[in-house]
Amino acid sequence: MDSKLLQDLAHKHGTPLVVVDHDAIRQNYEIFKKHLPRVQVYYALKANPAPEILKTLYRAGAGFDVASMPEFMLVYDNIRDLPAAEQQDFIWDKIIYANPIKPKQTLLALDQYKPLVVFDNPVELEKIQQYAPHAGLVLRLQVPNTGSMVELSSKFGCDPGDAADLISQADRLGLVVEGISFHVGSQCTNFENFVQALNIAAAVMQEANSRGHEMESIDIGGGFPAPYDEHVRPFAQLARKINHEIDRLFPEDLHILAEPGRFLVATAAACVARVIGLGVRNGKKCYYIDDSVYHTFSGVVLDHCQYRLRAFKRGETEICTVFGQTCDGLDTISHAEELPDLALDDLVYAENIGAYSTASSTWFNGFPPAQMLHINL
Repeated sequence: MDSKLLQDLAHKHGTPLVVVDHDAIRQNYEIFKKHLPRVQVYYALKANPAPEILKTLYRAGAGFDVASMPEFMLVYDNIRDLPAAEQQDFIWDKIIYANPIKPKQTLLALDQYKPLVVFDNPVELEKIQQYAPHAGLVLRLQVPNTGSMVELSSKFGCDPGDAADLISQADRLGLVVEGISFHVGSQCTNFENFVQALNIAAAVMQEANSRGHEMESIDIGGGFPAPYDEHVRPFAQLARKINHEIDRLFPEDLHILAEPGRFLVATAAACVARVIGLGVRNGKKCYYIDDSVYHTFSGVVLDHCQYRLRAFKRGETEICTVFGQTCDGLDTISHAEELPDLALDDLVYAENIGAYSTASSTWFNGFPPAQMLHINL
């Protein structure tokens, strides 16, 4: 995003400010579809649930991966607000409830829509049979998450060796398992995770087919890495591996789904903050800015992601610490930023901060989340 534009917008709208470029979102979606043409995109709403983003991706052709009833209804409410010509007759076909664990109240509320829901254990299966018997099911597998920034396999996914038995159990309960899903971990830069997961899924589907349970789809989850820095290999390289395995392992008529979140929105946003305090601690220069890890920089703590701060001011740089505005000592944005000599009210900015940032903002200490400004809608 152009630094002059960011500076001008911050002067006009104030700080802290998050600027979301919808041209970048559309471009990321097009890149994904270009390199994975067989894959239907179901945007992981948790990455950034801004209604404006939801609408942009819906218009581009995306479905949605939701993890709670409020997220489920957020999709419905915003699609319903679109002009009639842009709505689909059966919008629930565009949603997968991908959280494997659901309260019974959620299942009761979901059942009327006959949704596609994910499960990974016998107890959840029995809950679905009791409270959402009209749902279509997807079984989530435990797969390698080695090298991913956020590991998920310790919490979700059934042992592949138990998968066929779970599918048979669902059949005995009068439920239909329509597909298999997995997740290789968020921001997966180890491309072999996808290769191994696809082979595990193919073996499970073959075993299920041998028992008379035919699968209609496979959901290859999320984890597609955003290009935060030069160490992340190009998406095209990952897509070649995925396409090769899909073509080799699965029939042409199998539906392929994916749940990209970070990949679609991370690079589409930047934030601007203002220096509100200066100091020197233990001989090291420190800056305090009007944002925090409880707000836009929540990914530092919750997403294991480090965002590089830059200054609009030119000059020789030195290593410094940047703190957030709250009174909590945890609120440290970086211990090692290279910044020029800054004064009160100077502006700094961070790019690639569109995913798992504003989505986790709080009102801690009474500070409101940053204003979000959408451009190129």
